[in-house]
Amino acid sequence: MAARHADTGEDAPKHNEFLEWILVIAIAIGCALAFRTFVAEVYEVPSGSMLDTIQIGDRLIGEKISYHFSSPKQGDIVTFIDPEDSKSTLIKRVIATSGQTVEFKDGVVYVDGEALDEPYTEGKPTEPLMMQSANAGSIEYPYTVPEGCVWVMGDNRTNSLDSRYFGPIEVSSITSHGLFIFWPLSDAGSL
Repeated sequence: MAARHADTGEDAPKHNEFLEWILVIAIAIGCALAFRTFVAEVYEVPSGSMLDTIQIGDRLIGEKISYHFSSPKQGDIVTFIDPEDSKSTLIKRVIATSGQTVEFKDGVVYVDGEALDEPYTEGKPTEPLMMQSANAGSIEYPYTVPEGCVWVMGDNRTNSLDSRYFGPIEVSSITSHGLFIFWPLSDAGSL
């Protein structure tokens, strides 16, 4: 009888330890998923539409909390669901918010009649795009951004399909506010 009791005694601690590890791993995965869903997410930038602010291949952190308490502001860099492909995420700069009017004159962006100071475009001209997405409908300038929407554009104005192409985006499609680039270290910095 002593041998059976000893066997039972050894199996119970090993079994409990295994279950504890499974529980710890499950909690860690749950916390990581909750953090990614509700707090912040890492994005890798695959295109050059935000050059030279964000380089191709840069990895950045987008936080998801602030827009639950406030609206996106002009100048914010945001990630959002691609209006033409719901499986893709795009990153652009907010140029105008609901009720503001966007217009282009001589390669300069005007919002509510005021020329924007945009050093991040490195002097590249901003012009309306000749082609437009079917989602955009008819965009004529000056254009007033509808309620619940923002007008977004890439910093690389001569190589960006943005609101000039697909129209304004709904604030509800914004997934995060870009905070900072963390990789590669040579590009690290706040946005």
